[in-house]
Amino acid sequence: MYTFFNYSKFLAVGLFLILSCGNTLPENVAAKKEAISTANENPVEAIKTGADNFNAYLPILKNKKVGIVTNQTGIVNYYKTVEIKNNTATRSDKGLERIQLSIVDFLLYNKIDVQKIYAPEHGFRGTADAGELVKDGKDTQTGLPIISLYGNNKKPKPEQLKGIDVLVFDLQDVGARFYTYISSLHYIMEACAENNIPLLILDRPNPNGGIVDGPILEKENTSFIGMHPIPVLHGLTIGEYGKMINGEKWLKNGIQCELTVIPCLNYKREMFYALPVKPSPNLPNDQAINLYASLCFFEGTNVSLGRGTEKQFQIYGSPFLPKTTFSFTPKPNFGAKDPLHNGKLCYGEDLSESPKVSKLELKWLLKAYKETADKSKFFIPFFTKLAGTKKLQQQIESGMSENEIRATWTKGLEDFKKIRKNYQIY
Repeated sequence: MYTFFNYSKFLAVGLFLILSCGNTLPENVAAKKEAISTANENPVEAIKTGADNFNAYLPILKNKKVGIVTNQTGIVNYYKTVEIKNNTATRSDKGLERIQLSIVDFLLYNKIDVQKIYAPEHGFRGTADAGELVKDGKDTQTGLPIISLYGNNKKPKPEQLKGIDVLVFDLQDVGARFYTYISSLHYIMEACAENNIPLLILDRPNPNGGIVDGPILEKENTSFIGMHPIPVLHGLTIGEYGKMINGEKWLKNGIQCELTVIPCLNYKREMFYALPVKPSPNLPNDQAINLYASLCFFEGTNVSLGRGTEKQFQIYGSPFLPKTTFSFTPKPNFGAKDPLHNGKLCYGEDLSESPKVSKLELKWLLKAYKETADKSKFFIPFFTKLAGTKKLQQQIESGMSENEIRATWTKGLEDFKKIRKNYQIY
């Protein structure tokens, strides 16, 4: 199973940053440190996110009043050459040390005038449940005001953007239509266009690479978990997606914002990219991220996908499925205060060690529907919003096979891929 990097505890260190501006971090800066390579590895060849590509955007932000849309995924990596001692007393190698800071701390320490933080679903620190109301507040570490962009305030109001010269967007997306960070991007772009504020997207790799699959969203099913006519898996980075929103004129009244995408370096779409931190509370590792789009359909059914366990989006089950050798009991935990089937024994499948998927898998959804005792209670109305169309539920209920269902997506996917080519960076 793919797992995240295991980072060491925070250490108070003063570190030299190799930047064009030559700044150093203060002695009391807390930075994450990890020795990640030996002398044979070249730091220039490592994948660098848009945030790591700091020489491209620091000059743009200099002497500007900056607002930033970010959360715990907005991190900057530095690579410092260090001595790595070996078991022999006579030999040591040159290696790399990874040093990690939040994008907010990074900008402040480089004397960028950050005015406000704008936080999406799950909040600035990424600790809120899915759909939970996150209130405005103040960041205790920096003292900066935090404006929540969720609930009734998905789009920043003009007064919330007052005094901002440029807005920075740095969030880690996972490549799925119903993952709401791309919906937040839509509203940010719209607000920027309406208030004549340039937007800078610090791009990040799509951990699901170039997978393009699933039904196309139909306009009548537009919601915050699906705002645009795209498939469930869109195969774009967040920066490429921003270019598509602008280019296809999906913003209100066809307006466009002044957009600059800071690209990733040394990145190709087919590369595997493991996320260094959870993008949200219920996506704990790379396996969950890979299975997310396929298992998220269960959110529109009476089947649990593991919320309230330690294997969110890696298992599924319900009290209404036949007894099997695998079972679990959801209980309130971090990211799920009241999970589906709270305290009830659920039977299903454990997919935490299953092979990585390279498409939108329907087999688990079809199997659960087939084996559920009372099929009339399997689907809930939310399923249509997730699917972006009523057709998928109708196809499943009519007994269509996976291949027959997938065949109905072919034309829509072909048309989308033609449009997608216009906005690809990598």
